Amino acid sequence: MILPFDQAGHGRPIVLLHARPVDRTMWRGHLPLLAEAGVRAIALDLPGHGDVAAAQRAEVAPWADVLDTLDHLGADRFTLAGNSLGALVALQIAVTEPQRVQGLVSFGYRPHDLPPSARLRTAWDRERAALEAGDIEAAVQVGVAAWTSPKASDAVRAQAAVMMRNQLIARLTYGEPEVAADPLTKDAGALRTLATPALIGVGELDMPDFFEGGAVLSNELGSGEVAVLADAGHLAPLEQPEAFCALLLDFVGRLPA
Repeated sequence: MILPFDQAGHGRPIVLLHARPVDRTMWRGHLPLLAEAGVRAIALDLPGHGDVAAAQRAEVAPWADVLDTLDHLGADRFTLAGNSLGALVALQIAVTEPQRVQGLVSFGYRPHDLPPSARLRTAWDRERAALEAGDIEAAVQVGVAAWTSPKASDAVRAQAAVMMRNQLIARLTYGEPEVAADPLTKDAGALRTLATPALIGVGELDMPDFFEGGAVLSNELGSGEVAVLADAGHLAPLEQPEAFCALLLDFVGRLPA
């Protein structure tokens, strides 16, 4: 499936993969910054999100859809930059076709088998309770409080609320698609043998789950110290686009030509 995309600039492709509660418009502030820096930035909607929320398929494989879309765009080799769900999909792509991935940037990653903290469990429970009561606006506010930091600007919160509201309405209307077998679980040691250069990061004010998840991932990939984006929560790239792009471009600039 060819996924909806926005792109800007020319040069090395950088593929931007969004977090679960939002969509590709989380990257709208990043595209011009990256284009001005001389790279080709591509932001995609993942299956079940944004403009493909209504796509009806018995089973989805987001990593395969991303690769099909990049084939369509003529991006043979690329750097992947993912936040939350996007970080997971980036890893799935990296182990599926490692020869195509020049670099890997992961922010806000948490392995699914990691037991949730009390803070994360509370956020899930509050969202579920609001949806069961039919109160989408309450669920949106729970999401904004959980996934952005207290230091997020009003504009960021408003943008996050729009994306989360659209996602919740789509989920209630169309349901969530079944996801194909995760390539990461097919080979438990796939990440340890992955030779792709990687940058692992987390928002300074994110939940402890994602600090732990980032540390686990960094250890598996041998990527060194986890980068911490100051004054940011789980949607760290959305809250701090300039700082995130600076980290990303510095990382890409150190990759082999």
